[in-house]
Amino acid sequence: MLNLRFIQDNPELVVEKLKKKNFDASAIVKEITNLYQKKNEIQVKADQFKSEMNKLSKEIGQLFREGKQEEASQAKSRTSELKDNIKQLDEEFAKIDDEVFQLQVQLPNIPADIVPAGKTPEDNEIVKKAGEQPDLGEAKLPHWELAEKYDLIDFELGVKLTGAGFPVYKGKGSRFQRALINFFLDEAQKAGYLEIQPPLVVNEDSGFGTGQLPDKEGQMYHVTEDNLYLIPTAEVPVTNLYRDVILEGKQLPVKNTAYSACFRREAGSYGKDVRGLNRLHQFDKVEVVQVAHPEKSYEVLDEMVAHVESLVQKLGLPYRILRLCGGDMSFTAALTYDFEVFSAAQEKWLEVSSVSNFESFQANRLKLRFRDEGQKKPQIAHTLNGSALALPRIVAALLENNQTPEGIKVPEVLVPYCGFEWIR
Repeated sequence: MLNLRFIQDNPELVVEKLKKKNFDASAIVKEITNLYQKKNEIQVKADQFKSEMNKLSKEIGQLFREGKQEEASQAKSRTSELKDNIKQLDEEFAKIDDEVFQLQVQLPNIPADIVPAGKTPEDNEIVKKAGEQPDLGEAKLPHWELAEKYDLIDFELGVKLTGAGFPVYKGKGSRFQRALINFFLDEAQKAGYLEIQPPLVVNEDSGFGTGQLPDKEGQMYHVTEDNLYLIPTAEVPVTNLYRDVILEGKQLPVKNTAYSACFRREAGSYGKDVRGLNRLHQFDKVEVVQVAHPEKSYEVLDEMVAHVESLVQKLGLPYRILRLCGGDMSFTAALTYDFEVFSAAQEKWLEVSSVSNFESFQANRLKLRFRDEGQKKPQIAHTLNGSALALPRIVAALLENNQTPEGIKVPEVLVPYCGFEWIR
């Protein structure tokens, strides 16, 4: 969340910056600044009462020793009155503090200056496009037909077991999935990321820490009896490893990677690109997460973008990198780059990764701090994460783009992981 002092000191700037995310923050910011002023007034009054009470407490003993019983009794009565006043002010302060917090968490992160203006994905800026789009001819098949032809994925069986969006992978389809996961994890480890195996459910505090709650509760599967949430991405548990932690500056950047199943209700997206693997409720993904020094977080972002780019290059997929416009960015991100690969049979671009810098937004919620050598006061860190990579649309593009009359050719980098060169 945005720093409260920053909002108070820069109300006009916050409102202006958030316009790029098509968010009207004027009413919330005005209410926050008004309540913040009330808090300060209450604090001043409470401090005055406490000072007077401390002074009287010291005088009461002296008055009794001097035999001034009436004056001592009056001082005691005043002390009792001050205690009641202070308690009332403290309660009022806590109430206003909660009101401020509830308003504060409604404000999205401020977009970086480089973020383009815009409201829809059509306004995103293409910063790079590479790779050749294969010409498959008239006989090309979409991945859901290839999956059936080669008995790789059974979508109907998934419907029987659970419902739409929960496919069952079989035989070489399962091995192909496992090969991609291991390849992505190995590449992340080569790049210096420490592998983590996190829980697949998290508590409310974890959902709040990374910004899924209270913004996206409708997209998460909620285990109501235990008040736990199935993770939408490994970003949530991995980033929360550092909740309420103070790191040493020399530990930065912290680099973690994790494979996990991911669960998303995808509420409101029915009928939109849902065929086959294009949009699922459960899918596999390898995530990379970094905790960085604020002065170096954009260098880290560039490094993470380069890492994801190396993966799609090694898989031989045509791709493009987009800088998301303000209206297409997440609630928590300051800057996001999306990766899309070209699906040759569907003749469309499919998003396979988002790489984001959240600056201090998540860390402020997490109370994730670091202390540079020689400094006494810790600072708020910056957090970043990226998909490296999400599997379903990668699998879709690989199956479609590598289809031949003889079968589907497995990318060379995956052959050692698969144990086969062809899917036939």
